[in-house]
Order: sequence, then C-alpha cells, then structure tokens
Amino acid sequence: MAIEIVILAAGKGTRMKSEIPKVLHPVAGKPMIEHIYKTAQSLDPKNIHIIYGYNGDLLKSRLSHLDVNFIEQKEQLGTAHAVQQALPYLDDQDDLLVLYGDTVFIKEETLKNLVAITTENSLSVLTCVVDNPFGLGRIVKDQNGSFIKIVEQKDANEEELKIKEINTGVCFGKVALFKSFINKIGNNNSQKEFYLTDLFSIALEEGYKVNTYTTLNQNESLGINDHMQQAQMERIYQRDQADNLMKNGLTIIDPNRFDLRGSLEFGHDCIIDINVIIEGNVKLGNNVQIGAGCIIKDCVIEDGSIISPYSVLESSHIHKQNTIGPFARLRPGCELQDQVHVGNFVEVKNSKIDVGTKAGHLTYIGDSEVGKNVNFGAGTITCNYDGANKHKTIIGDDVFIGSDTQFVAPVEVKKGSTIGAGSTITKNINEDELVITRVPQRHIQGWRRPTKNKK
Repeated sequence: MAIEIVILAAGKGTRMKSEIPKVLHPVAGKPMIEHIYKTAQSLDPKNIHIIYGYNGDLLKSRLSHLDVNFIEQKEQLGTAHAVQQALPYLDDQDDLLVLYGDTVFIKEETLKNLVAITTENSLSVLTCVVDNPFGLGRIVKDQNGSFIKIVEQKDANEEELKIKEINTGVCFGKVALFKSFINKIGNNNSQKEFYLTDLFSIALEEGYKVNTYTTLNQNESLGINDHMQQAQMERIYQRDQADNLMKNGLTIIDPNRFDLRGSLEFGHDCIIDINVIIEGNVKLGNNVQIGAGCIIKDCVIEDGSIISPYSVLESSHIHKQNTIGPFARLRPGCELQDQVHVGNFVEVKNSKIDVGTKAGHLTYIGDSEVGKNVNFGAGTITCNYDGANKHKTIIGDDVFIGSDTQFVAPVEVKKGSTIGAGSTITKNINEDELVITRVPQRHIQGWRRPTKNKK
C-alpha cells in the first residue's frame, strides 16, 4: 500500500526565543526540517504533508521548493490535534507515518524497519534506548516485552522512572486506524492538549496490537528545543558526516573542526585541514589539498590542486595543479585551466584563465578572458564596471603586465605584449607591443611639506 507521511512542524519553539519557526533554524546549512524531509523522500511516499502553524507564511515561503502539501494547524492544541488536521486528505486504505520536523538524525533504514513490523491490524511506535531518559516518555512493557503504555516523566512511578526505553514520537499504521482512534483522545492534562501518545493505549483497549521498533542509536531520538541543543546537534551531525567521509578515504586533519553543508565527492589522497567549510555541491579530484579556514561552495577542483589557507571559492571550476591563495577569492563564474596560480589577496570573478597564468598578489580580475602564461603584476585591476554595466577585458597569451596597471574595459590586449608598471590602459593593444602610460616624473626643488599651525 501507499505511504502517506505527515511531518509535524506547527510549533513556535518558544525556547528558541525567535520569530522564526523552530523547524526553519539551520543544521548543516539548511532548515532542520529539510533533513527529515530528505529521509522521508527515501521511502518513496505517495505524499508528504507538513503541518504548519506559527508564522506559517514564512515557513511556506522558505520551504516552497519542497514537494509537499502544506496543511495549517490554526491552533496548536497538541500532537494528536496536529495529525488530525491531515486525516481528511488521506485515504483509509493507505498507511500513515508520523514524523517530527526537529528530528534530524532518524535514518532511512530505521523507518523501513518500523514499517516492516507493522501489520494491517496494528500500530507501530519507534522507541530508543538512551542513557539519560529524564523528561522523556517511557515505554512500559510486560514481562514478555509487549507494549503496555507510554508514561510521561511527571506521571511515572519509581519503577517506571528507571526505564531507559523512550518514545521518539514517530509512529506508523493504517490511516483507517488513526481515523478510528484519534477522535477518542482527550485533553485531560495540565496543558489541555491532545497528545498522540494516548492513541496507542486506545488501540490496545480496542483490541489492536501496538508494536515497537527500538533503535540503539541515541542520536535518532534527539529533537531541538533551544539554541544550545541546536549547536549540539550541529556538532553531532558534522562529526557523523566527517566519520563517514574518513571511512571512505578522505583525510580530515581534525574532524571536530570540519563542516559539510551540502555534498562532497572526492578522489584518492585528498587532505582537508582544520576549520574548512564545504557548502553546496563540491567535487574534488585526486591529491587535492584544502588549507585551514577555507570556504568552498559549489566548486569542482581537479587533480593536484592546492587551495591555501583562508581562501573563499564559489561556483567555480579549478582544473589540474592550480595553486590558490592564501587569502584568495574566486567569485561565481570562474574557470581556471591547468597550472594557474591565484595568489594572496587576489580576487577573480566571472573569468576564464588559461594554462600557466599567474596573478601573485593584490589583483582583481573581473569579467575577463585571459590567455596562457600571462603574468599579472601586483595591484593590477580590470575596471569592468562603469557604474551601470559590466564590460569585458580580453588578454592574449604571453602578456606581461607590470604592477599597478588598470585595464578600463572594454579593452583587448593581444598576445606577446608588455605593459609597463603604473599604466592605465583604455585602448586595445596589438601583438608584441610595449605600452607605457605613465605621467612624466617631476622634481620640484626646495618644496616644503605643510606644517600644522601651533595653538
């Protein structure tokens, strides 16, 4: 049968002390709810429904790229009430999986195992064994290990408080069973809310079975209620990613100081130093080295390239044996062919640079096409913006550019030419020309520097 998935995401998250709905706060660079959404997609569901409430317009706007059905919970009256909002949209013969928008770590395999133990006439609950169950609902079972009830911390007796198997809130069963039992849930509690946990006791009373699937991975039970838990979840998530990457052959100098906010592919013998942030989709070839403090977003970096410390690269293609940085910046739209050097405090934007070209320091190359074996002297700038429009600079092969040169685009410099230091280029340059545009040097004898008036 088809699976319908409902993700509960209506709460404000009062302890976050934020106007942003809790599930939009990020873990690993994207809203926490997107992690459970991605896991939910792996089950190939018929539909995914998000129950929203607080600041719903913002939530729908931020999540508009997801393939989901948004259902409003106008009043936040508890988890059972939230699920109840979705039931009119679901067919009785389908199955329903209830998930929570702040649970980042639940695995596809865990959910599939929960689904597998469920029969036509049963409901299933995902549980977890934890070291410290304080504050969490306990799973009470009989001597045969069969489910009896879920008891909350405040209602548990001395023996029940010793139980370390807790309720995660995740549950699964026929839509028809949810519809049959959910209207029987009351709100006779201090919060005056309708709790989904009561559904399972009602199911037992009606003669149905309640199954439990227990995960031993405590991280799968973790939710996020404040910024401290958010930070804790971030580090757990990042360490988990780092461990998986290292198992597959990536050298990470210190996995506790590594952040992956997207996806990373890599070849053999790649090394990533401390405090590196990988964003979006990044692909590394073989023998690539990423220095400390670099930020790499949506880039391809090919074999043998070295990215020195504190460089920022975005939406660029770096071919083989390039050396970038330290303190370099590649803005979107750059393509650097083999053996290009972009040195310290060099910025390149929306430009193509051919084999063997070097810009060692203090240079800006924007909206340019640069040939092979070009040398950029320190302080060279392509003046590509006239205040309204961008213009292109074209530089041919084997051009030597002296320090402190400005190219006022649009302009073309053909192969083999040499430009003297301190020049401002406003006209095209032919092949093999030497061009110098310096103002003549003046010597003024007896000139005195102004002095301050004494008070």
